[in-house]
Amino acid sequence: KGWRRGGGRARSSSSGSMIRQPEQPMGTERVEMRKRQVQVHQEAAASVLQARPGMGETPANSSKIHSCTCIKNLSTCSLTVRSEDEAVQRPACEHRAEGTPNCEESPRPTLEEARSWSSSFEKVMKSAGGRGCFRQFLRTEFSEENMMFWLACEELKKETNKTVVEEKVRQIYEDFISILSPKEVSLDSHVREVINRNMLEPTCHTFEEAQQQIYTLMQRDSYPRFINSAAYTDLLKSLEEPRPEP
Repeated sequence: KGWRRGGGRARSSSSGSMIRQPEQPMGTERVEMRKRQVQVHQEAAASVLQARPGMGETPANSSKIHSCTCIKNLSTCSLTVRSEDEAVQRPACEHRAEGTPNCEESPRPTLEEARSWSSSFEKVMKSAGGRGCFRQFLRTEFSEENMMFWLACEELKKETNKTVVEEKVRQIYEDFISILSPKEVSLDSHVREVINRNMLEPTCHTFEEAQQQIYTLMQRDSYPRFINSAAYTDLLKSLEEPRPEP
């Protein structure tokens, strides 16, 4: 009886010969490595939230972690992505907050206003109706959290009360930055380091760099699909039709 070199366990058969037990699959090592990476990021997130009194606690049920750090080519630049070992299925309504207006509930745009959205992403974001319709489109792509984060940062910039600012910063971090959140937005490692430093002294500009990165992501990734979507085409058609008289 004993262990053979290479990790496979050997045992004696009835004839006295040694029969080698199957080794553990190589995939197990990769899973363990991912678990260790998640644990490191979980501890980092917890330390940031605990850096100031009342900045929140780490949820007790760590089994809800659905993310890991994917390090490409062993470089120091990394993105927080969903784990390949877990298939995360989210219904379209999961991220919709109570009272969130959809496109129909937002201010009805004029035909001229809606047509202008195709000329630039900036025109979409400056229009209340544009933001509402674009947010509804993001919901169908399971990326509504990008707009939610951007809007939360806009509200934070308007706040002047220091106590309220700190509370809003904590809430935004827990809702959109923490890897434990189902609404976590995709940010690169540099921006996350900037946020972690800013969290030590929260201000209304704590997430400024992150907000710009998410804005650029929506502009380059989601906006072109929105303009070419059936939803946008249908909206233009509905605005072109004369509204029935009351």
